[in-house]
Amino acid sequence: MKFPSRIVALSLFALAASATAGEPPQPRDDFPQFIVPGQEAPMARLQELFRLHHDGAFTGTTLWDAWLPHATLWAATGEKPAAEPARSKYRGVFLARPIDAEGYISMQQHRGLAHSEGWPFPTFQQAGGVGWYFSTADEAYGVGLYQLKPLTNTDGWEIEGAEVAGFSPDRGLDLRVNADVVTVTTPPFTCATLSAPFIRLEWAARGLGEDAKPSVSWLLNGEKEWRTERHAAFDRLSDSAGLRFANIPLYKQAGYDGTLTRLKFRFDQAKGATLTLKSLISAIDSRHPITNVNFIRGAAEYFSWTTDLPFLRSNIGKLREALRFALREFGVEKHHLVRVPWVGHEGTSGLAFGTDGKKTLRVGRGVGNNYWDLLPFGGDDALATIYLYDALRAFAAIEREAAAHPEWTIPADDRPFEADALVKLAEQVRARACETFWNDETGRFVGWRDRDGRAYDYGFVFVNTEAVAYGLATDAQAKRIYDWLDGRRVVAGDTSQGADIYHWRFGPRSTTRRNVETYVWAWSAPESIPWGSQVQDGGGVLGFTYFDLMARLRTLGPDDAWRRLREVIAWFGEVQAEGGYRAYYAKPGRGTLQGGGPPGGLGFDNEFMESVLVPQVMLYGFLGVEPRPGGLRLNPRLPSDWPSLTVTRIHAQGHVLDVAAFPDEVRLTARVADGSEFLLWPPDGRWRIADAASAETGPLKLRFRPGRTIICRRVKD
Repeated sequence: MKFPSRIVALSLFALAASATAGEPPQPRDDFPQFIVPGQEAPMARLQELFRLHHDGAFTGTTLWDAWLPHATLWAATGEKPAAEPARSKYRGVFLARPIDAEGYISMQQHRGLAHSEGWPFPTFQQAGGVGWYFSTADEAYGVGLYQLKPLTNTDGWEIEGAEVAGFSPDRGLDLRVNADVVTVTTPPFTCATLSAPFIRLEWAARGLGEDAKPSVSWLLNGEKEWRTERHAAFDRLSDSAGLRFANIPLYKQAGYDGTLTRLKFRFDQAKGATLTLKSLISAIDSRHPITNVNFIRGAAEYFSWTTDLPFLRSNIGKLREALRFALREFGVEKHHLVRVPWVGHEGTSGLAFGTDGKKTLRVGRGVGNNYWDLLPFGGDDALATIYLYDALRAFAAIEREAAAHPEWTIPADDRPFEADALVKLAEQVRARACETFWNDETGRFVGWRDRDGRAYDYGFVFVNTEAVAYGLATDAQAKRIYDWLDGRRVVAGDTSQGADIYHWRFGPRSTTRRNVETYVWAWSAPESIPWGSQVQDGGGVLGFTYFDLMARLRTLGPDDAWRRLREVIAWFGEVQAEGGYRAYYAKPGRGTLQGGGPPGGLGFDNEFMESVLVPQVMLYGFLGVEPRPGGLRLNPRLPSDWPSLTVTRIHAQGHVLDVAAFPDEVRLTARVADGSEFLLWPPDGRWRIADAASAETGPLKLRFRPGRTIICRRVKD
């Protein structure tokens, strides 16, 4: 009697498990498919994950330039297959990306309360700074956080040479100038210079003289007289410029140290002009050292997928200037790594602890440098160095192609980059990074070294998986990293060890060692948040699973990467069966979600747009696709139980192809063909197009027509 009951119970359990996992939706023919014979259900589930995140995978913010285009520039969707929506969006973004006079590429996040071209925070309020707004139009962030209200008078201000013409809700304070020189002096205040490396003015002007040189002067604590030699100039605005930000770097001025107490703005050649002042704040340097290289990586990938020559002709100058700035500003050719010289980016914590354990906030210190914006990456920055390494190689490929194709008529440069020199520099960066950032005791890369040389190692999983995935880590380092992540060795002192590193199932934790002492000062009570309930302290972000999968493929091979991917797919099936991320994680004990406002430990949706990266392991990993101008390189790496892999609707150049890989054969079927020659770089060895007379080792030159399949076979000796 017991045995039948047991059998029934087991059968019911199996049915319940099946129901919990649910059935993936049927693949749609208007979206790329991943086809592996015998693996239809997991492939359908992975396609579902891709569809879920694809349409929202766009932003004009530079932070995501190397990730979202990577996932969307190839995916031909719709009844008439094409990746044009994503291509058109990113083409426009990259062409319009602002670059300042020094060469810094703007972050282009929403309006913030710090440097206008940087991250929105740390805010001047968090820094004990000062700010005045004559208009709060478009200031949703500041109004929402601090209930900013516009000033309606100039009480406490001193204005000479102009009269108040009015207050505009949309523009701010309008001044009508009646003298050759106008000065505008703020009310008295106190603000540490450390909290005000920049003074940010949003203003407009009509009628300033062509040679006008606006400037700002300042008083420090205890001073009463303005020093004529103490001023910093900023750019004049033309009549047509409208409202613009001036980020004035006072930190570069000699003797700028202490406590600010007043500011005076001077506008010359101004008689008859109209000046508009919208806002004035002291600003933390919230720039990130990764914007320039991310822009290069994203734009280079766009060109590699499209061979859009008008785009490259228009943007090559900006790309070169962006790289020059990164190399110069961060001392790359001298140090062979990214050394961040900015105020607040020294790599030291904004939290200090006395011998009695009492915490002190080091206001102005520990400013973020990348996606992980609470952590004080800086000083010698490992993550920025990894991204620089990737950008150098990507841009070297662009310069090499431009030199090899004079018929492209890519504009020349008076300070040209040589492709071979960039490759050499990339290898120097790689060697220095592997030495500087490697912690031999823990067998992994640290996040950064501060200006005093101190290394910070909280088990930064994302630093290590990206170092491996981008090919920066040596083979020996990669092996030690995965011995750690897979629990074959344990790092003493880590909070998370062994199997617990993958506690979240969809991927590894972001860090493995509890951090309650190393943050930007504004994140002042990290100890109040439990381990794993903050994405930057033991939590996890779905999108970074992609780098784990790609790193596994490179280090441990396709079978291991497929094993891990199966676990991710199983997790996603359970999540979908319970109604999606929000419903699934609403149940206690499963973790806390961040996204759309509240902080939490896990990131899947809303601002976590990089979740779209995970399915890309099928294209870039197992199929081994590398876009190149004019075509594709393929280097498939199939798990042992996959007879083949097909990825459909790949929009490469002007063609839309289904690409199938077999052990010694590649098949390409054209859904759309534009009539141009298509270059295919096959895996190593000699390959022959079926029915062709001879084999080739270089790129195969293919001609497609819609519906045609071209078969390429490896020639065996």
